[in-house]
Amino acid sequence: MANAAPIFAFEVRYVIELILLVFALIIQGVALVHAVTQRSDAFPAIGTLPKGGWIAILAVCLVLTLLGFGPISLFGLIGIAAALIYLLDVRVGLRDLSDGKGFW
Repeated sequence: MANAAPIFAFEVRYVIELILLVFALIIQGVALVHAVTQRSDAFPAIGTLPKGGWIAILAVCLVLTLLGFGPISLFGLIGIAAALIYLLDVRVGLRDLSDGKGFW
């Protein structure tokens, strides 16, 4: 019975890492697709990096996550953070700019 615990722990760790990997890939993919589909003149209007900068950051992070660094590595965590910053800050600013509800 004592030998079953480590085997079960590795299976649980694998499942948790797989869930985190899928979450990271979805978040980074959504952020990258959204960045590609936006107008390039809207990014400087909200005071953020240009469109090419965001696409480069998000694409490199997505590729590093896909290459096997995983969501728990340093590159994976930076990729998740970059995608969340884009989705929670830049995307909202772009939406407000297109709706005319922003402070600009």
